[in-house]
Amino acid sequence: MFWMLNKLTYRNNERPGNTSITFHEHGAWKNKKQCTKPRRAKYNRKLICKLHPTDLMYSGKFELHLRKIIQFDHPMNTSELRRLRLHNQLLSGHPLKTPDAIVAWMGAMQAQAPDAAKWAIGTRLGTATLKEVEDALNTGKIIRTHILRPTWHFVTAEDLHWMFDLSNPRLKPVYISYCRMLGLDEALITRAIPVLEKALAGGKHLTKPEIGNFLQNEKITADTPLLNLIISRAEMEGILCNGRIQGSKQTFTLRDEWAPRKQTLQKDEALERLARKYFTSHGPATVHDFAWWSGLSLTECRQAIDAIQSDFICETVNGRIFRMKNDIQTPPANDPSALLLPSFDEFVVSYKDRSEIICGTSETIRNTHYGKVITKNGLFSPIITLNGEIIGSWKKITAKKIALAFFEKTPKKTQELFSPEIKHLEKFYS
Repeated sequence: MFWMLNKLTYRNNERPGNTSITFHEHGAWKNKKQCTKPRRAKYNRKLICKLHPTDLMYSGKFELHLRKIIQFDHPMNTSELRRLRLHNQLLSGHPLKTPDAIVAWMGAMQAQAPDAAKWAIGTRLGTATLKEVEDALNTGKIIRTHILRPTWHFVTAEDLHWMFDLSNPRLKPVYISYCRMLGLDEALITRAIPVLEKALAGGKHLTKPEIGNFLQNEKITADTPLLNLIISRAEMEGILCNGRIQGSKQTFTLRDEWAPRKQTLQKDEALERLARKYFTSHGPATVHDFAWWSGLSLTECRQAIDAIQSDFICETVNGRIFRMKNDIQTPPANDPSALLLPSFDEFVVSYKDRSEIICGTSETIRNTHYGKVITKNGLFSPIITLNGEIIGSWKKITAKKIALAFFEKTPKKTQELFSPEIKHLEKFYS
């Protein structure tokens, strides 16, 4: 296992000589020269590092910058990686209390299936109800819009604008190209957008059929596919986003009325902030995972990672380099984690390579199980996870009946671990 130790600061401005330091559990160490505690991952493992003057660089304040790679006594294993992801993705205990706080921590949460996405928030809040999540949506604390990748996401009102500015230059051409591919009249779409803006002015929240009727009254006839494209295009222009929920229907409203812009970030600032959010909430993760989740190019991702590298550490697991926050406390391993996660949950969808979280004793078996919950055309099923490993799928038969389907024969004692989560899920939707 290889992690980077970022900085040690010696007390009393002492300049160290040829020093040998042995690190012990919880970051304490023995050394002839007393030094302050380093910023490093609080992992309960022993590590040993020999320092030599050629490995050091001094600043005017005699800060000690360690350029050497620290080698731990054993590598992180897949089980530890899963536990860290559960911890960082708020699936194993945390102090956050509100739906918008969950979304802010996660950065963005995929939300193409609204009811499932609401449970993605609910399962991370313990006692939260569907009404609490919908209240956050209906008051504009959480916004549902297309951002990052060309699909729906939940994002907080505070993060909406800078994240839109960062991702829109890549997303907008996708929608323009799609319209051209279908041979749609660009002039008609361009004429319809100001009319749509007029329909929503003054804080109105209209459903898709209501928008269609308004366009019809303005002599713009749009069937369902064209109406969808007009709305999507208006969204890419920064004009609208989803608004309040009316019964079971989603409305649309003017974005800047619903969530006024509070700040504008330069691109390098936005890249840094997005990378910091992702690797804090989704780590351990790779640069390719970040590229997949963010929709950024690998060049942009590496630029973003360079901007945050002093606060993050790396570790090689299964031949791939993973990054995570450098002050992570090892999550407890005593209590089993038995979860029923929704379709398109961030625990699965936010990583390009998901091999570490699929159960199976061989690659063939894992591939078989993978195909049962993630299809080739990108559909994700609700999943059963035990200690961060996908072991089956589930579905809601009725509001108070949940059916579990395990990949393999599962002991009754193990199945009973999911009883509290079933009760939580039933209570959330009841």
